[in-house]
Amino acid sequence: MRYSVRCLCTLILLSGVALQAQRTTTPPAGGTGGQSTPGGAGNTGGAIPSPGGQQPGQTVPGRNPTQYPGQDQQRQDPYGMGDRQQVMFMSGKVVMDDGTPPPDFVMIERVCNGSPRPEGYTDAKGRFSIQLGQNTAMFADASTSGSDPAFGSRGMGGGAGGRNMGGMGAGGMGQNRLMGCELRATLAGFRSEVVDLSQRRYMDNPDVGTIILHRLAKVEGYTFSGTTAFAPKDARKAYDKGREAVKKQKWDDAQKEFEKAVASYPKFAVAWSELGMVYQSQSKLEDAKRAYGESIKADAKLITPYAQLMRIAAGENKWDEAAEYGSKAIKLNPYLSPDVYFISGVAHYQAKKIDAAEEYARQAVKLDEKHRNPKSNYLLGVILAEKNDLPGAADAMRSYLKYSPDAQDADKVKQQLTAIEQSLNNRQGTQAAQ
Repeated sequence: MRYSVRCLCTLILLSGVALQAQRTTTPPAGGTGGQSTPGGAGNTGGAIPSPGGQQPGQTVPGRNPTQYPGQDQQRQDPYGMGDRQQVMFMSGKVVMDDGTPPPDFVMIERVCNGSPRPEGYTDAKGRFSIQLGQNTAMFADASTSGSDPAFGSRGMGGGAGGRNMGGMGAGGMGQNRLMGCELRATLAGFRSEVVDLSQRRYMDNPDVGTIILHRLAKVEGYTFSGTTAFAPKDARKAYDKGREAVKKQKWDDAQKEFEKAVASYPKFAVAWSELGMVYQSQSKLEDAKRAYGESIKADAKLITPYAQLMRIAAGENKWDEAAEYGSKAIKLNPYLSPDVYFISGVAHYQAKKIDAAEEYARQAVKLDEKHRNPKSNYLLGVILAEKNDLPGAADAMRSYLKYSPDAQDADKVKQQLTAIEQSLNNRQGTQAAQ
């Protein structure tokens, strides 16, 4: 007995797509502002990250610049636990496996027991200087879990209004808090070597050395473009000013500078892409689509425009179009974020391309190890139910309810699960009677 849930599931899936399609923010730019900016799928999905975090040569407010980085700067536990904390600084550089600097700004992440935490960015030469935990609240979004082993049970900024809800002062780190932690660089299409932090103490030399990025096999598309190297000085200057304006959310200024950059150098693919994001942030979707199209013309292997065009098309319920852009982005670079696979899966499902939808849904579930978007499980359940795989559909629906028990649509999903289980029981009863 074929169990169709297409009509029942459409609204639930569309609400999930709307949420993901609206998450067009790049990692927050700047080390102290914490502002999120319009962009693509982040370092794992498309948008080119803006430089952030403490850069080499900068000082930290409130710190004597003559102090040795990491020197004893203790802070008392605000909850009276008596655990004095120290500020921990780290610096180093990131290079490609051929020894050259990265082609773009690279995010530096601290990973503790499998949970990644953005800490800052490299500069144009691949150097970085960070204060551990400083950017936790700034980067926090749906891609960052609320638990940070090194900064208390809920992490910095984990509570309402970005309050410090952990058992330590902001920016502090107690001894032995870095057990199970490592530092890595993140750039789509590349694998990073890691720096073990388990044995590091706040008085250690802050220089962690060099982190090497290795190109992954079977990757054609990246979040940077080779055309950037040929940009004339005035175009690059306008581009840099545009990104500075984006960090401050001055969209009119950013638009002006990016338009100046592409006028000076029409093949400036990343400038076209950034211009598209600025247009998109202002709901100028036709202008955004035009800019993304020009970016693709300039460099067909830049994945950001495809990911963003997929999001726009999904938001407009243009499913064939969204499916096409999603497939192109994933083909260029299969190492994308789970939400790209999720939106592409929904688009293919709505376009009645069921086999491709199942493939993308399964990959979305596989990549989402922290279960930050449980609707991927729901999407897979809907697809399997339509393909008459009732046991698989039931398992996927149960997973969705397990990881999202308080969702607004939980009751509807429970009804669907009950119907699937009833159909499965009927099938099993019929088979037993034969």
